[in-house]
Amino acid sequence: MLHTFHIPVLGLGYSIDTPLKVARYGISSVVSIVDDELTERMRAYHTKKAGLEFVPIPKSQTDYRARRIEAYLNLLNDLVAVQFGFIRQQKFDSGSDICRYFELLPDCSALKQGYDLMLDYPEGTSRQVFQNRLREAIRAGAIDVNIMAKVDKMNYLDDEFTGDANTDALAALRGFAMSKLSSSVILSAGMNPKLYTYIASFNDFFPDEKGSIKKKIILKVSDFRSALIQAKFLAKKGLWVSEFRVESGLNCGGHAFATEGYLLGPILEEFKAKRVAMRNELFEICQSALQQKNIFINIAPKQTISVQGGIGTAHENDFLLKYYGVDATGWGSPFLLVPEATNVDATTLAQLANAKDSDFYLSSASPLGILFNNFRNSSAEKQRQLRVEKGRPGSPCTKKYLCNNTEFTAQPICTASREYQHLKIQSLQSSALSNDELRTQIDTVTEKICLCEGLCSSAYLKYNMNKPKENTAVAICPGPNLAYFSDLYSLDEMVGHIYGKLDLLSEVERPHIFIKELNLYIDYLQKELQQHLQHFSDKKRKQLGQFKQQLLEGANYYRTLFTDLTEQATEQLKELGISKSKLDAIIVD
Repeated sequence: MLHTFHIPVLGLGYSIDTPLKVARYGISSVVSIVDDELTERMRAYHTKKAGLEFVPIPKSQTDYRARRIEAYLNLLNDLVAVQFGFIRQQKFDSGSDICRYFELLPDCSALKQGYDLMLDYPEGTSRQVFQNRLREAIRAGAIDVNIMAKVDKMNYLDDEFTGDANTDALAALRGFAMSKLSSSVILSAGMNPKLYTYIASFNDFFPDEKGSIKKKIILKVSDFRSALIQAKFLAKKGLWVSEFRVESGLNCGGHAFATEGYLLGPILEEFKAKRVAMRNELFEICQSALQQKNIFINIAPKQTISVQGGIGTAHENDFLLKYYGVDATGWGSPFLLVPEATNVDATTLAQLANAKDSDFYLSSASPLGILFNNFRNSSAEKQRQLRVEKGRPGSPCTKKYLCNNTEFTAQPICTASREYQHLKIQSLQSSALSNDELRTQIDTVTEKICLCEGLCSSAYLKYNMNKPKENTAVAICPGPNLAYFSDLYSLDEMVGHIYGKLDLLSEVERPHIFIKELNLYIDYLQKELQQHLQHFSDKKRKQLGQFKQQLLEGANYYRTLFTDLTEQATEQLKELGISKSKLDAIIVD
């Protein structure tokens, strides 16, 4: 691994072509393959921009969804290969892309140190040989893909179900599997046994005779237990998990999956203590399954652990790498303020750069029924409020990727759609609810927003790709950590910040990553208590009591951790004390 960080998936459109912007510098990033309409339109844009012929894949074509995704990923692969080929041929002149490649690397990198040594060499044959060795050593960043495992809509043709292989998640996986990429699929948002089983249909996910795997599996997880359960399920099919991508439950962008009160520090401590035993256990299971397929390997393939969600400083980044022994970190939301890396339209960029902490909040806006990190000033949120005020809540449902509700219809519809919200509000109005309860429930219904269009709009606006009468309202889902970044940055500045070459937050007062997450969980607990105040069952009381107990144990873990660390321990212990007092004051019984 050349870099010790990656750029995770950012919504739908925000990182849809990030590999074309950063892979040539050895930086890995993740592309969402939920939306085949988006990949097809981006393929048309970048094909024409490269001076190539674009051949569309219409919806009338058999297996069009998988074919569109495959074609787009192949285009990314080919264009990055061309970009990288140009870099390899360049002279080591000041300001060249090949020099930029090495200058972006962390100072601890052996390749960066080799580059620095080369600069000290006098002109001549030895310097040229050194440069050629450096050219051979560089690698492009990975073009990884993300599939939200449970975003797996069933598809119909003339009211007939088209079969399990054509559900959204399976078709997306098939597109990746058929592509030329040698990279990883990141499986997130919970376990989907049907999808996990389907992976075993493709040879590229199994090791070759040398133990190499062309297409790797990465699990995005929120705790050790879920990681082990999912990895065992895959191992029994001979599928190896090459990386566990640990993400903070609440201190992250996009959809948020709150744990049962388990905090990031204790979770990483468990991975640190058990990773070797887990690797050995998984390899024994996987090796046995592979032997039944006549695949024989004696050494376990590489298995890494990374962490992401709320990392904001080089000090935090280094601490996570060194203390917990993780192999890499993920930096997502801050890259939304790096125009040369991600797709944020000019208006939204200005809003993000000037946003306050209170502008980022945890919402119920997602039609999936999962908590969603939202931005109060987004044009999608303003459009939603305007529609409610006009008595026309909900969105036209054009893409239908998040249709999962059959409360009123035979086939699933989306809870953000105008159809569903109209039917649901009618149902609530006919119920025997008090005025206050009715208002509360209607507000819950109308809080949903269209993510299928909203998370693509910014990319279309940036590239001036909007179709006539197409909705241009932008939905965006940064993590709360973005509140501390208040400017637009170059790629060099953000990467330099990650590696401690400069400090973009030197004048900013910001809580430690662990304290910030603890505070988010305390706020979450308080909100849960308020929501269940009138209907507080014994089961819910017990659950929230255990939740609080886990937070208390996490806070005690942090007190011990910070006490053992001399650097900045005083300030962190002070922050922790304030949070602990707030937690102690919460009464669950």
